[in-house]
Amino acid sequence: MKKLLLISSISFGAVAFAQEAKTEAPASDTVKAWSIQGQNTLMLNQAAFSNWVGGGANNVGWLAGVNYNLTYEKGKDLWENIIILGYGQNNTQGTGVRKTQDVINLSTNYGREFVKHWYLSAGAGLQTQFAPGYEDGNNPDAKKISNFMAPGYLSVGAGVTYRPNDNLTVTLRPANARWTFVLDEDLQKAGTYGLKNDGDSSLFQFGFLGTAMYKLKIMENITLLNTASVFSNYLDHPERLVLGYSGVLSMKINKYISTNVTLDLLYDHNQIWKTQLKQTLGVGLAYNFDNGKKRSENKDNQSWLKK
Repeated sequence: MKKLLLISSISFGAVAFAQEAKTEAPASDTVKAWSIQGQNTLMLNQAAFSNWVGGGANNVGWLAGVNYNLTYEKGKDLWENIIILGYGQNNTQGTGVRKTQDVINLSTNYGREFVKHWYLSAGAGLQTQFAPGYEDGNNPDAKKISNFMAPGYLSVGAGVTYRPNDNLTVTLRPANARWTFVLDEDLQKAGTYGLKNDGDSSLFQFGFLGTAMYKLKIMENITLLNTASVFSNYLDHPERLVLGYSGVLSMKINKYISTNVTLDLLYDHNQIWKTQLKQTLGVGLAYNFDNGKKRSENKDNQSWLKK
C-alpha cells in the first residue's frame, strides 16, 4: 500500500510540475517580419437637374484607388514597397466622359542599418498612367498630350535612408539614374518631355534624388500623409530642379466610409514651364487594413513627436 501511495505521489508531482512548466513558458513573439497596411477606395458623385432655373448639367462620376505599403523589418534589414493606383471618370450631359484621375506609382527600397535609424539603401521607382490624356479638359477630340508610359519615369539609385519610426522616412540618393520613356509614337517629337530628337523614345538623366514621407495624425480618425521629392540632373542644367509634392487628407467616418482630399503639385521643366496642380475631393467607400505588427512599433523612438 505504501509503495502504491509513493508511486501515486511521484506521478501526481510530475504532472503538476509539467503543468506549471507549461504555464510559465514564455509567450511567443507576435511581431511579424512582414506588415501590410493599405486602403481600397471607391468614391462616387452624382448630380441631377430637372426644370432647375439655376441651371446645371446631369453628371455622374467615380474614382477608385488602392494604396498599399508592404514592409519587411528583421534585424538590420528594412525593405519597403509602395503600390499606389488610381483611376476615375466623370460623365457630364452634353460633354461626355472625361478622365478625372489616372496614376500608377510603384516603388521599392531596401536598406541595411549601419547606425541607429540610418540605413544604406538602394531602390527603384516607376511612375506613369493608365490611359491617354488630352488638352481641353481631357476631351478625347482634342490634341493628345500623354498616354501609358508616355511619359513613364523609371528611377534606380543608391544612397541612405533615415527612418526613426513608421511616420517619417527620408531617402537621399546622390547616385540616381532616371529614364523618361515616351512609348507613344504620336508624342515622340523633339522637346516633348525632354526628348532630344524626333523619334526618340527615351531620355536618360543621372543626378540626385531626395524623397520624404511624413504621416501626421491630426486627431482621431483624421490623418494627413505628405510625400515630397526633388531631382537634380547632373548632366544638364542641375539648377533646374524637378519638384513634386502630394498630400492626402483622410477623414474616416466609420470602418467603411471616409472622405479623402488630395492635393498634387509638380514642377518639371521638361513637361511645362509652369507649376502643375491637381486637387480632388471624394466621399465614399474605403476599406483599410493593417496586417502585422511592425518591429518599429516596439521601439521607444517616437518621443520627439511629443515635444
